[in-house]
Amino acid sequence: MSSRPSSRGSGDSGTAQLLLRKLCCKITGLSENDVQPYLQRAYTVLGSNYSTPAESDEFQVSERIRRRLVRRGREKDAITFAELHRKLQSQGLVKNRWAILYLLMSLSESESKYSKDKASSSLFSRGLPSYATSTPFNAAARRPLSTPSDHGKSISQMSNNTTASSGISSIHSGARSNDPTPVPQSFLPSTTFEAVDGDRSRRHGPMSRLVGAISRNDPASDTALVPRSGRGHSAGVIKVQGENTSFEIPESELVKDLVYVFQGIEGKWIKFDVSKDAYKVDAQAGIPKAIRQLVSKLAECGWLFNKVKNYVETRSADKTFGLVGQSFCAALQQELTEYYRLVAVLESQLQEELDQGIGMSNAGVTLRRLVVWTFDPLIRLKSLAAMVDVCKGKKGGALASAIYSYMQHGDPFVKSLIKHILTMVSQPIYATLLRWIYDGELEDTHDEFFVAADPTVKNDKLWHDKYSLRKSMIPTFITTEQAKRILLTGKSINYLRQVCQDRSPTKGREAAMALDMSQAEWMFTQDLSNNFLDMIDTVYKETSRHLLDVLHAKYKFMDHLKAMRRYLLLGQGDFIRHLMDLLEEDLAKPASNLYLHNLTGILETAIRGTNAQFDDSDILKRLDVRLLEVSPGDTGWDVFSLDYHVDGPIRTVFTPECMIMYLRVFNFLWRAKRMEYVLSLIWKNQIFNAKLLQTIPELSKILHQCHMLGSEMVHFIQQTQYYISFEVLECSWHELLSKVREAEDLDCVIAAHETFLDTIITRCLLDEQSRSETGEYITYQGILTQLRTIFDLIIDFQQAQDSFYQMAQQELMARQHFIKMQKQRTNQSSVILQ
Repeated sequence: MSSRPSSRGSGDSGTAQLLLRKLCCKITGLSENDVQPYLQRAYTVLGSNYSTPAESDEFQVSERIRRRLVRRGREKDAITFAELHRKLQSQGLVKNRWAILYLLMSLSESESKYSKDKASSSLFSRGLPSYATSTPFNAAARRPLSTPSDHGKSISQMSNNTTASSGISSIHSGARSNDPTPVPQSFLPSTTFEAVDGDRSRRHGPMSRLVGAISRNDPASDTALVPRSGRGHSAGVIKVQGENTSFEIPESELVKDLVYVFQGIEGKWIKFDVSKDAYKVDAQAGIPKAIRQLVSKLAECGWLFNKVKNYVETRSADKTFGLVGQSFCAALQQELTEYYRLVAVLESQLQEELDQGIGMSNAGVTLRRLVVWTFDPLIRLKSLAAMVDVCKGKKGGALASAIYSYMQHGDPFVKSLIKHILTMVSQPIYATLLRWIYDGELEDTHDEFFVAADPTVKNDKLWHDKYSLRKSMIPTFITTEQAKRILLTGKSINYLRQVCQDRSPTKGREAAMALDMSQAEWMFTQDLSNNFLDMIDTVYKETSRHLLDVLHAKYKFMDHLKAMRRYLLLGQGDFIRHLMDLLEEDLAKPASNLYLHNLTGILETAIRGTNAQFDDSDILKRLDVRLLEVSPGDTGWDVFSLDYHVDGPIRTVFTPECMIMYLRVFNFLWRAKRMEYVLSLIWKNQIFNAKLLQTIPELSKILHQCHMLGSEMVHFIQQTQYYISFEVLECSWHELLSKVREAEDLDCVIAAHETFLDTIITRCLLDEQSRSETGEYITYQGILTQLRTIFDLIIDFQQAQDSFYQMAQQELMARQHFIKMQKQRTNQSSVILQ
């Protein structure tokens, strides 16, 4: 049973040779003895590494045959061939017509005499079935080259092994090397850095087979990328055309020069032209133009290599380049290391051929094979050089943004390269980010991170001034909203530890720190995974919630906020009324005669006499009296103000600027409250004096006018107080409480509080727009000035009415005295008459 396969294989071999002999006899019309040279030539063609067209185009092959016949003066044969080809197409019996036409064309190109020595040395002379056919290189598909060991695999296996071929970094350890110490593998584009070594064999398979093909002289690795002018030279010699017809440069010389050029070193015939910034073939060398173009194209690898290498050497020595820049240099260096491996394999192959004395032939390293073997590395080097250009002068997050701009590349191989480099570059950013959001630590010596810290700022201004966003360093794969949340998270941790003296660990810190740095790719793959967004949101919410809980529970933020409402915004009515009653006599004095300790004592008396005494002692201790700057002619009413002392964490919300706004609102409300107090005194005087002065009929009209004017003033002040108390204070206070309860972080609380104060300032007509008399908006022009004028008129009216009542009372007393004296005289006269 075991002998059947071998016998069958030998039978297939004999049948193939017999069919080939009959085909040669049929085409040439010679006998079997005379057709032997043509048969050997056919064996050589079938068993050699002659490249087929990059694409199986029947039309191009037929046109080449027809044009060749026409050039040889065989126009009739060309017409006959076209007719026969048309008939062949119409029948549809033969499927591989292009292959048959190509075979016939190759046979027609055979030399008239072909020595038996060359025929005996051909690969096919050792048996047709024992050799695999050559697989052409398809530039459109960019598939890796196959080897004899690959033909036993299924199509699915081959496709799996070729999905990650990416050029420089896809050279695998399957290549033969004379170096006993293996070259370390670079980090390849992958999802995690730990998976690089484990998955290297899977991703590096295609380039490994390429290096294996170089080491084995595999004919299957040859392709048709060399111009047609070089295909006919089977001896591997490039013949000089033109004037230097007697001068010949072996192809091996150019290949050796190219290997040097690949390393950035000038060769014998290939020199670096500084004026053109490119490698050029020596003009004195008689080389065909097509070969010059081919060599120039291959020399581009050396030019790109020099560019990347110079950048790495320059920036690696720069100590101010930062961790992100050094990571970029390390990634470039790893790619160059993989490129070195390819060059090392080429040098090893050339040295092996030299040692064996083979010389350059179709079985060795040729220019067209170099085109194939450097195809993917050239694309890879171009991508690296493009990144080097765009990253010049950049560092930190700006450098990562520049690299990320290449992520939207249509070529999956280039995209995998960019992803690999961006993963390495973003590792320092990711590490700094983790330490910032979990520990609040910021180690950024070279200003690469997008969060900046000012060490000169003290703790009382930590939240507002110490930390900020460095917008130029925000990577484009991190949104502005995410950057703000990252800033707030780390700032909250520092605020808790340095201001609130709370050093409880951040929830989830241990799990996050245990993650590998390869998770850095989460940052720029947010369209595929929400891991980074979920991590940022989780730690942001946990930290912000903990900070707000500490402010509410430990530092009683809401109690202080309500105290501001009760005392500085006059919400505690009984306390304010009693305080005015106690201060009336003192505040009526000139401002220069007031003493702060006397006013403080009156304040304590007002607290003990009202419901304010039931407030927390810490709040009452913070309540104090403040005297404003005294101007000439000011009374105590003009300079008196209440103050509330804030310190510690609550000072972050109640900043000095906010306290000044509270002071402005208090002065306005205190003045309005005083007008209400004054009008109540005016009304009392009017009621008292209305009955008292009834005996003076001449004053009735004046008293009536005073009553009417007083009523108008009371109505105006009542409407003003209603607007301030309900439309302004209560509505704004309700909105503030709602926002504070819904706040996600301290910034939301601060923003809500500032909005509350701004609203009060605006609605109380204390803003610049209401203050201006020549403002743009006519509706609010000078309203505050008019209102203050009305308040002054009320004070003037009180003083005028008091003076009037005083004079009226004097007149009343004079009349009463006159009447009394008149009665006395009358009585005296009556007595005398009697």
